[in-house]
Amino acid sequence: MSSALFLSFIGSLIICMALIPVLSTSAIRLHFIDSPRERHVHREPIAKVGGIAFAFATFIAVLVWAPKDSFILSSLLGGAVIMFFGIWDDRVDLHYRIKFGGQVLAASVAIGVVGVRLSSVPFFDDAMLPSWVALPLTLLIIVAVTNAVNLSDGLDGLAGGLSLISFTGLAYLAYQVNEPLLLLLIVSVLGGLLGFLRFNTYPARVFMGDAGSQFLGYYLAVAALLLIDVHPASYSPLLALFIWGVPLLDMIGVMSQRLLEGRSPFVGDRNHIHHRLLSLGLTHGQAVTVIYVVHGLMVSCAYLLRWQSDAALFGTYMLFALAVLMLFVRLHGTIRSSSGDVLPLSSSIVTTPSRGRVRSDWPLYLLYLAVPSFLAWAITVPREIPFEGGILAGCLVLAVLGSLLTRYALSWVVRAALYIGSMCLLYYGEAFPRTAITNPLTQVNIAIIFLAVLVILAIRLAGEQRFQMTPLDSLIALLAVAMPFLPEMSIGDVSVGPLTAKSVVLFFAFELLLYMRSSAVVRLGAVSLAMLGGIMWRAWWP
Repeated sequence: MSSALFLSFIGSLIICMALIPVLSTSAIRLHFIDSPRERHVHREPIAKVGGIAFAFATFIAVLVWAPKDSFILSSLLGGAVIMFFGIWDDRVDLHYRIKFGGQVLAASVAIGVVGVRLSSVPFFDDAMLPSWVALPLTLLIIVAVTNAVNLSDGLDGLAGGLSLISFTGLAYLAYQVNEPLLLLLIVSVLGGLLGFLRFNTYPARVFMGDAGSQFLGYYLAVAALLLIDVHPASYSPLLALFIWGVPLLDMIGVMSQRLLEGRSPFVGDRNHIHHRLLSLGLTHGQAVTVIYVVHGLMVSCAYLLRWQSDAALFGTYMLFALAVLMLFVRLHGTIRSSSGDVLPLSSSIVTTPSRGRVRSDWPLYLLYLAVPSFLAWAITVPREIPFEGGILAGCLVLAVLGSLLTRYALSWVVRAALYIGSMCLLYYGEAFPRTAITNPLTQVNIAIIFLAVLVILAIRLAGEQRFQMTPLDSLIALLAVAMPFLPEMSIGDVSVGPLTAKSVVLFFAFELLLYMRSSAVVRLGAVSLAMLGGIMWRAWWP
């Protein structure tokens, strides 16, 4: 099961990153374009195919690497229903009644086929809800959470980043109570979602559309309900409220305000939390980061308070709810449309005046030498590389060669090859060590520390070019810092926390090289081919 978890995550990520460029080229012909409207922040038409990509990536990863269990197969059925209605909505802009009918149908599949239901009651450990109460309540919850995530999709990277945080929390809670099938489903969603976010952080090149936001909301609801229903003695139903976090509170606040003003709760406006933060003068990136932080704190409370009483959970949640809902009472105003007010932190690398600093490129040049050298050496670290690792590397080789010859989506294919190939090397190095690891200061860890120092120095001393964190970069760094502190989190014998931290160091090294030198794409493409060729050689000719 440990290899299935790893391969389903990596496979979903690869498939999503491969599908997005292909779908984007056909978006206009298939009418999957999001044109700017009154409530939208973006100013240019953008393809809304990201949700289709990561939904299909999830399905394929689960079908290929998950056991052909009735739970797994039936859980995909409801996802297919919600995705069908989401795709339909993205193409023709459905009336909200039809969209609502699709959500009810998908929720009914989850209840009738998968067996999802909320049967336990907070504060009453021994009480079980009768079916005539549990079934409609479960349906209401699934539809509500689906809509909550759908409504939160208002800024680049917002709904995807919030879902990434929530699914990460769910994955850890499922791991704690030994639910491997549910964990595999969640990990598959995480892989595709992470691949999509590389295209969706500001300025977004692709949107997820209703197909993506409803797919994420549906599975957040279903996975959380499955977790607390299977283990009612372990987890309180109140934990799900922390997992659903900011999107649920935002929906409650927005719809309550509409009802109090005598308006339909289903007619959109510009009163969501992200709109209100923008009205205060926050940039796009700052608003997204603030919401990430609040939501991350709520999901962290689900982990920290997982064994606490219902009273402690309810009291803590009410503090968060009051703090978030106060935004709807105290903040007023409209989005400022002047060119400076809603300009976000754009890409990871921006050009700013040097302000008298001494320009020094030696850390960057050294990094150019150190990264390929590390990857070449990392090929020799594992005692063995599984045969399927060679197959994965072979598929990436074909993708890189195709992009180098056609220059089609070259930078993203090279990125995918570097990310995935290096992560595989790190994983195989720890899963199949040549000698028993007894000291944390291994040669690999020392090399990673050296690369981290070079990355920091290159950022600080590169003169006019300066590295700024996007919300996605901050989120990835936060997860890397937090995961080593999660006890007992491992895939087989490999600890997830240190593996994630090392992967993030390489992630920033790749990004730094690709952004700071325009010629780096082709060179790093050649590096990725050499690395992948080494993996294939070790896997097939040990």
